[in-house]
Amino acid sequence: MSNEKPRYRDAYFTVRDGLRLHYRDYPGSADRPPLLCLPGLTRNARDFAGLAERLSPQYRVLALDFRGRAASDHDPQPGRYNPLTYAGDVVELLNQQMVDRAIFVGTSLGGLVTMTVAGLAPQRIAAAILNDIGPELHQAGLDRIKSYVGKDIRFADWDDAARTIAKNVGNIPERYTQEDWVRMARRTCREDNGAIVFDYDFAIAHPFNTGDPAPKFDMWPLFHALAQHPVLVVRGERSDLLSAEAAEQMRRAAPTVRIAVVPGVGHAPELDEPEAVAAIDAFLGEIAP
Repeated sequence: MSNEKPRYRDAYFTVRDGLRLHYRDYPGSADRPPLLCLPGLTRNARDFAGLAERLSPQYRVLALDFRGRAASDHDPQPGRYNPLTYAGDVVELLNQQMVDRAIFVGTSLGGLVTMTVAGLAPQRIAAAILNDIGPELHQAGLDRIKSYVGKDIRFADWDDAARTIAKNVGNIPERYTQEDWVRMARRTCREDNGAIVFDYDFAIAHPFNTGDPAPKFDMWPLFHALAQHPVLVVRGERSDLLSAEAAEQMRRAAPTVRIAVVPGVGHAPELDEPEAVAAIDAFLGEIAP
């Protein structure tokens, strides 16, 4: 176990409905907008450790645990687990931190929340990096996510958890070793009374399990609102959620949007791959030199 001091400060804020939410605060320059990192559906702030440690202290980095994830409070009303609520929480964090504008980094659900903020409060967005997400989602990816989210599974050890997580994402990237999957499991899960469990409120699956067919929400107007700002889209070459066709449709709809493809990776890139690092550094170098 390393005794090295964390590069971040654990911090909390209370939102309008009384929940206490957690975020990591990596120190950085006040001369440019901070990065605000928003994770995927079942993930948390730990996913952004590599990105944050690489870019701090050049940038201040805030990495949020959405309500119901990791160190944030669970919501007693599962119906509030939705992008509109999360977007409100994000704006409250910015308000309480007196951050006028941020560079949003949104993975999967975090990207949907980013687009939602663009519709609600576009002035808060300096730029955005969408990680394997867009306004058009492939049904195969949605079905895969629905097949595992919210299931209360207890694993005997970290290797057991790693094997299940690898199966959930289709064992992509294929180059990952068992050690790589264990590292991912440690970001995604926690220990609980001698077992390993997923580190989120299983009720986040509520929107998938209402029993009624939900109307399809058109995200394209929100994407167009976001595209009024500089936008980089990072796509996994083998993603089953953001198809190559959908990414090209985004490019046609907003020609200023940049798209970087990470080879051999599915949903979603870790953002530490050489292609992702190069694209992010070039993008940030132009918008916040």
